[in-house]
Amino acid sequence: MRFAWLGAGEFEDWHDDVDRWLLDGSAGGGRILILPTASAREGDEVFDAWGSKGLAHYASSGTAAEVVPLKTRRDASRPDLVALLDDASVVFFSGGNPAYLAEVLTGTPFWNRMMARMDDGLAYAGCSAGVACLPEFAPDSDAEEIDEGVMRPGLGLVKGAWLMPHWDMLDVYVPGLTSFITSMVPQGTLLVTIDENTAMIGDGRSWTVTGRSGVHLLEGGAWTHHPAGDSFERMLV
Repeated sequence: MRFAWLGAGEFEDWHDDVDRWLLDGSAGGGRILILPTASAREGDEVFDAWGSKGLAHYASSGTAAEVVPLKTRRDASRPDLVALLDDASVVFFSGGNPAYLAEVLTGTPFWNRMMARMDDGLAYAGCSAGVACLPEFAPDSDAEEIDEGVMRPGLGLVKGAWLMPHWDMLDVYVPGLTSFITSMVPQGTLLVTIDENTAMIGDGRSWTVTGRSGVHLLEGGAWTHHPAGDSFERMLV
């Protein structure tokens, strides 16, 4: 399996090398499926803007790409959309609401087929919500109150860990948010945080950090920091 988890900044030049790494190690026909699903509740204009940005990004490198109009659980059961996975090489889930993305995908034909294809060489890329949706719990970024209820059911692909993108900017967006998150992490759960314009790429166990900043792991009250260019071992998938 190949994974690329981006902290923020999807469809920008800084992750061109990540795109190449994903395609070089994947199976399929070389097409990237762009899924702005996490932004669907923000309206068609926002959804389409992310899709268009993705298409422009991949067109600049001559990479075949297609936007998948998957916005609801009903869409995730459409045979025509599920069939798009059969010849795809990469799926890329862009930003929005992580909890909503998990709600749309969990247990659907699209998610089940995608998991089967990942065993066959389909690569998974996600940015922001496309990363934070993967553990057993995912944040609801539309929650009116930041309290214990902000964590909702996630997809459960990653077990025993929480994934938090935007890490170096969260306190700018909401003062005190990083302290709140670290205080909420259950005992025995690993917290994996990814800075903006930064990615961790790997096979589910062996990881390399690329981009502008770093990836930071909190376990047992102690932090481990991995700057760009660093590699580390951690079974997450």
